[in-house]
Amino acid sequence: MNGTTKRRLARPIAVLTLVVSLTIGLGVAVAIAQDEPSSEPGAARGLLVNLATDDTWTANMAIGLATTAAAEGIETVLFLNVRGVYVADAGRLPDTAGNSEMNLHGRLQALMQVGGQVVVCPMCSMEAGLPAEDYIDGVAMGEPGGVLAYLTDPDFTVISY
Repeated sequence: MNGTTKRRLARPIAVLTLVVSLTIGLGVAVAIAQDEPSSEPGAARGLLVNLATDDTWTANMAIGLATTAAAEGIETVLFLNVRGVYVADAGRLPDTAGNSEMNLHGRLQALMQVGGQVVVCPMCSMEAGLPAEDYIDGVAMGEPGGVLAYLTDPDFTVISY
């Protein structure tokens, strides 16, 4: 093959290579997009709200977000860990300060009434000296490592307070 023939073939080959590359790239992008969780508002997804404090203002924000999500039909779990376990302690008189007329126990009950789950970290409960019977009605004691199922589920969004 001489130099002129090579130059004549180089352009069509370059165009063909570009077309093939774009086609493969588009196919991969479509496949990835189909595996992605739906980003449509209101799509059936899950929300894990992690609450690691017993600060009233922070707890009100976390519980409020979880309640709104659960009321909109989103599978919602409020996970109480570290000092957050004290928020559900039936033996503590919860504060009403913050952005709600209800106290924290009332807010947790409202969350559970609209379908949200309240789960406490078993290790944190043990560290705090709180057995399952010390929590308000409806609060579930988690299983060791149980939160990992939510943390690794691509259909769940996690937010921490």
